[in-house]
Amino acid sequence: MTPVTRVKCSSAALAAALLLGLAAPTASAHAPARDAHRVPFTAATVTDNADGTSTVAWTAPGVRTVVIRSEDRTVARGGATGSVTVRVRPGADRNWFDLVPDHGTPLHLADRLIRLQGTANFRDAGGYRTRDGRWVRMGEVYRSDALDRLTDADLAKLTRLGLRSVVDLRMESERASAPDRVPAGATHLVADVLAGTGTFTSMPKTPAEAEAMMVEGNRFMVSGDTAKAAYTGLLDEIRENDGVLFHCTAGKDRTGWAEAALLTALGVPEETVMADYLASNTYRAAANEAVLSHLPPVQAAVYKPLLDVRPAYLNASFDEVEEEYGSFRAYLRKGVGLDARELKALERDLLVG
Repeated sequence: MTPVTRVKCSSAALAAALLLGLAAPTASAHAPARDAHRVPFTAATVTDNADGTSTVAWTAPGVRTVVIRSEDRTVARGGATGSVTVRVRPGADRNWFDLVPDHGTPLHLADRLIRLQGTANFRDAGGYRTRDGRWVRMGEVYRSDALDRLTDADLAKLTRLGLRSVVDLRMESERASAPDRVPAGATHLVADVLAGTGTFTSMPKTPAEAEAMMVEGNRFMVSGDTAKAAYTGLLDEIRENDGVLFHCTAGKDRTGWAEAALLTALGVPEETVMADYLASNTYRAAANEAVLSHLPPVQAAVYKPLLDVRPAYLNASFDEVEEEYGSFRAYLRKGVGLDARELKALERDLLVG
């Protein structure tokens, strides 16, 4: 596995580009030669639109024809590069599409956002391309903000989507004040990242203090004892089960590092990992603005860094990986107990191609 690279980015534009399908990584010059089992797509996204349609976009160099199928019927055809907008069945839990090339392995994709009444940041962890040209499966692992406001309809939807395990990364006080609502039959596990530490428990007095608190918290997520134990438990659960959801309160910090670590372990490029991390700013924009708009300007300025995700925060986690472990592979092995054999098993379960 390559050393961790510090990704420099000062804007949420990268996250917006990812949401629009514009930030997909290009194929590595050292990628293995494509064969019948390779996924020929270098970029592909599904975006659900407010008007009851979905837009499917793709790039598959060297492919002559791509057939787009949904619910066992062909809905569109195109060439090596294309974008089509099709009307979807009203009321579907998710709008799934199969992108079938004339050679190579097809992709099974949906919009990454799971639209629920009680969450703002519930997302599929899959749908990303790795450095070696494989893709992270969708419909296997999910990330979210708090679940205490899930409606009965939300719970029924998650049951239909096959959610079998919920891993709660929050502190005891958060769990007590806002208990999870969990779908019937799903296992609920606690993996408290902060577990009694003083991290994130005091209020900063200036924006600079707030940002410094977030940076320090993200370092703790890598090297703190309770954090290592929590993420070890989470990765074990993902390795052993399908339909796993992990979450914290806003679904952006403890959850953000869990997602970044998982995707990096699977070989997703650093720039894509960063874009996925920053996407919380987009998904949580309305909720964050609702909080800030009710605060005096000075207090809002202090509070905003706590609501944001910023490149400096995630880079702090990766810096801690390098400083404490020397490499990401060493972090996986020594920090969260994922050895080479277990990593290969995780790849077999979660990667296509």
